[in-house]
Amino acid sequence: MTIASGSRLGPYEIVAPLGAGGMGEVYRARDTRLDRSVAVKVLPPLLSSSPDARQRFEREAKAISKLSHPHICALYDIGREGETDYLVMELLEGETLSARLARGQLPLEQTLRCGIEIAGALEKAHRLGIVHRDLKPGNVMLTKAGVKLLDFGLAKVLQPAPPLESLTSAPTAAKDITREGTILGTLQYMAPEQLEGREVDARTDVFALGCVLYEMATGRKAFAGASQASVIAAILAAPPPPTSSSHAVPRSLDRVVQTCLARDPDDRWQSAGDVGKELAWLAQDPSAEPAAARKSRPVLPWIVAAAAIAIAFASALALLMRPRAAPAELTRFRILAPQGLKLLPQSYLSPDARRLLMLLQDDAGRDLLGVRSLDSLEVRRLSGTEDARGGFWSADGRQIAFFSEGKLKRMPAEGGPAQVVCESGGAFTGAWGQDGTILFSKEFATPILAVSAAGGSPRPVTTLDTARGEVWHSHPAFLPDGRHFVFAATNLDPEKTSVMLGSLDTKEVRRLFLADSSAFYAEPGYLLFGRDSALFAWRFDPHKLQLVGEPVPAFDQVRCWRQDNLVAASAAGNRLVYVTWIGRRNLVWVDRRGRELGTLGETASYSDARVSPDGRKVAVARRDLAHGQNLDVWVLDASRGTSSRVTSEQTDDFNPAWFPDSERVAYVTSANGAFDIYERPAGGGQAKPLARSGEDKVLPSLSPDGRHLLVARGEQSIFSRVILPVDGKGEPVRLTEGTRSSEQHPEYSPDGRWTAFDSNESGQREVYVQAVSGGEKRQVSIGGGQWPVWNRAGAEIFYAARDGMLMSVSLRLASDRVEAGEPQPLFLLQLGTQGELPWVSHPFDVSPDGQRFLIIRRARDAEPDGTVVVTNWTAALAERR
Repeated sequence: MTIASGSRLGPYEIVAPLGAGGMGEVYRARDTRLDRSVAVKVLPPLLSSSPDARQRFEREAKAISKLSHPHICALYDIGREGETDYLVMELLEGETLSARLARGQLPLEQTLRCGIEIAGALEKAHRLGIVHRDLKPGNVMLTKAGVKLLDFGLAKVLQPAPPLESLTSAPTAAKDITREGTILGTLQYMAPEQLEGREVDARTDVFALGCVLYEMATGRKAFAGASQASVIAAILAAPPPPTSSSHAVPRSLDRVVQTCLARDPDDRWQSAGDVGKELAWLAQDPSAEPAAARKSRPVLPWIVAAAAIAIAFASALALLMRPRAAPAELTRFRILAPQGLKLLPQSYLSPDARRLLMLLQDDAGRDLLGVRSLDSLEVRRLSGTEDARGGFWSADGRQIAFFSEGKLKRMPAEGGPAQVVCESGGAFTGAWGQDGTILFSKEFATPILAVSAAGGSPRPVTTLDTARGEVWHSHPAFLPDGRHFVFAATNLDPEKTSVMLGSLDTKEVRRLFLADSSAFYAEPGYLLFGRDSALFAWRFDPHKLQLVGEPVPAFDQVRCWRQDNLVAASAAGNRLVYVTWIGRRNLVWVDRRGRELGTLGETASYSDARVSPDGRKVAVARRDLAHGQNLDVWVLDASRGTSSRVTSEQTDDFNPAWFPDSERVAYVTSANGAFDIYERPAGGGQAKPLARSGEDKVLPSLSPDGRHLLVARGEQSIFSRVILPVDGKGEPVRLTEGTRSSEQHPEYSPDGRWTAFDSNESGQREVYVQAVSGGEKRQVSIGGGQWPVWNRAGAEIFYAARDGMLMSVSLRLASDRVEAGEPQPLFLLQLGTQGELPWVSHPFDVSPDGQRFLIIRRARDAEPDGTVVVTNWTAALAERR
């Protein structure tokens, strides 16, 4: 069966064929939901025609999906479209080991490295009870990140099952002289027990690994023949000639390979992990003998008779000459958001470095916490954490604390009822010490507070130095002694924001260094912090509480903000996680049918897009990834795409909104700590304050006469619609009724008589319309919606549905009554986000005639953002020194 380009299998759009074999066809495809490239493997109808077969297929696929390892090709999804079953996998760039071996043997160093990585992948699978059963060069992909094992589809889950062959098997190439028969596997790499139809286990894969190692080292197959019968006879007869018969292959490697190829499974290495350890030892000194060989050598009679002094000397010498352990390998992999959720920039490793606490957002716009074990693909949502602003682990990893509804709460890490600890205001980060003390700061203009996890009244443990310009202490992180902590001291001058040292025993603090972000401690003795979109590591003595040497850059494209000085990273043990921020997005013009009409300007990190009333200009917020990652307002010519900077301060300036004359822009700035509204000429010039106060004010919209600002004003994470006079003469008018629901993205109608907004009052975010004068509030979206935008040419509203579809709703507006039509889908917005577009953004806008849309979309060549997990992270420092 051949599938044409452009066809759809569920949400996956077929792009081009990649390969085919006896049990499956593989295609390059695009995941239309996440806007990423994937590989789709289609199974022939013959293999999935019965219900029992499909059930077996799904069961095995679920087992395979557990294989999360940097050297295993990830299985993303399984599906069924009509009568077609398919698998969705990670799309890899590189060449197969089989293609590489066609050009000859591998260098010894590469042979050992590839062997170590393959052994590690197999060990991971075997621990989960999964045997590959078709390991061969054609199922090993060589990529820039190392090897990737393919086609675990032939794996047999080690549990009782009906006598039905595995249906997830789908080799993508069949270039060997043999063919797959009723016995699963590829003949030249099959162990004797496979050929004889006996039960297989992990040692069967060890045999195949020996065959692959042999072929990499010599350039020849371990077992060859002119027919199937002769190949089978060779495997059952005796091991192949030594690998050391090939030049440049040491005898020490031959012993490892020959042990893999023993006919009796009991005589082989008993696990892939054993093979990996031997290869790692050889990689340190390829000319030496394996450790196992030395251990098995008999003791000579003359040594038995040696004097005690000789034995003592030998023991001392053995200690001195003990081979060094293989260095830990630096590995990293990326975690994307689970289906139906967005990944927000808070991911924290548990103290044992085995679990990840993640801040997520569902389709309704509600934030929640989830826990993912690093040996699992599943994220377990924590019930009761809905509307969480952030969370963190207890020192022992048994509990989590989080902020929700203006309160600090705690619950068991495995889930359970939440207990209120204290009032927390707008806090969203904190730290839980060894003695049960929790540190946090409520909101802007507050110090660090301490409270017992058992509950009580928070007490300040720092004091703002207003004379030095400090406006906020935030993001505390404990040091190993459990008494001292570091935190960020935000300054009115961003260049003076610092990482400070504090103590639970005294309010005295000490400045450690200037930084764009907060910091945290990581073993074996570093403070990590963000600067210019990179994560830096600075040696730190936790006993003397002093810095050592100079900071070293560790990882690039790490999220950190000057607007709140948070670095999106954490560490535990030898692991580190950080949230990436690639930020490659395009401004794309799209018609009402969803057809792309072209791009505007260059690729950059955009977060807002607003078309001017005359349609000749576009104002955007653009993040400067090279210098502090702060946001600035830019204006583009809508026809030519040329751009000019409007703001250039070292603060975050965003949420641009046009005045009716299309010559001036209002925008949000963090220049004064809280988010205030300023105004500037579209061509740049002097800033003029429009609205300054202690509360955050975001998402401004100008009335048609330019005399009033409609904003979302925040109070402890709850936002209300408020009208402010532009000239400052008059009192604010609050439109939001009550205090429980949060209303965001307020927009004036073209005639200025109505406002559109989204609110979570129903339990999920929906779009509403209400007259400025008050009266009935009418819900116009159905099944969830946000980001309302008015059609300036008529009574119509556009909004984003929960599934990312751009919707249109026609309205009839009379006096203070609203009649809304049935929402009509237009096209998928395809924002391609993993949560990196915050709710305070305008990811799309409409032209004045209502016929074109300007949408912020991820650049097609951009890697997806996500959480990166790094093991043995300090190895990266050696590469940077």
